[in-house]
Amino acid sequence: MTEDVHAVPVVSPRAAVGDLIDRPAAYSVIEELFRVQATMEPRSALRRVFGARPVHADAQSWFAGAIGELKVGELLSRLGPEWTVLHAVPVGTGASDIDHVVIGPAGVFTINTKRHRGKKIWVGDRMLMVSGQKTDHLRNSRHEAKRAAKLLTQAAGIAVEVHPVLAIVEPASFIFRQRPQDVSIMDARRLPRWLKRRRAVLAPEELASIIDAATEVRTWHPTADLSIDPSYRERFSELERKDHQAYLVQLAWSLAMAIAAGAVAVSFLTSFTAGF
Repeated sequence: MTEDVHAVPVVSPRAAVGDLIDRPAAYSVIEELFRVQATMEPRSALRRVFGARPVHADAQSWFAGAIGELKVGELLSRLGPEWTVLHAVPVGTGASDIDHVVIGPAGVFTINTKRHRGKKIWVGDRMLMVSGQKTDHLRNSRHEAKRAAKLLTQAAGIAVEVHPVLAIVEPASFIFRQRPQDVSIMDARRLPRWLKRRRAVLAPEELASIIDAATEVRTWHPTADLSIDPSYRERFSELERKDHQAYLVQLAWSLAMAIAAGAVAVSFLTSFTAGF
């Protein structure tokens, strides 16, 4: 085994699951993270000494996305038994997925998770910006909900409305210039309470039909493979640990350089003033 987690081959047997109920949060994005990592050159010993991150630059977005989806998955696990929560739902015919689909008496919701740690979020009716940069978050959230509504309506045999939610993980702040009428945007920590407080709109028989359709993978994707590598979570946790370790090394080097620079400055001033 090499030092960096991304170089570890998948050797564990993959366990098949019965339906989408058993699919873990962030599974799709973690698989993609390790696929990208496996194509990259591992850190050299020297780079590790100086705190180079084990997550390659090309995989950083997948790494951040996985952390965000795992956090939201944990939050959604706090919902009561009246709620059905699906994660990493494969959709279409390619590799796309919906981060989370939540179904309960209050309706059906697609949760688009974005991790923007320490970033300022600006929201308008048609645009969401992160630290001043435009994003496609609103458009993508709307598209996911419309797609889910169409597929669930076809599979359940009843009209299914789906409401998109954009859950932001670890933002610094929000500025709402104008709230979109068709997309709910919030700090991810508010999700469980927000969902629980919504009024019931589905009759028990409607809810049962929708859940039956939603938990069947063929509703969403004609050929999706739901097998799970049981080592995925351990491997990801190890990568998180090494990434945090690299951060601490970088911090130590920065502190050492600041102290050294301060010592040089003091020495210079001492020599300079001694000349007078």
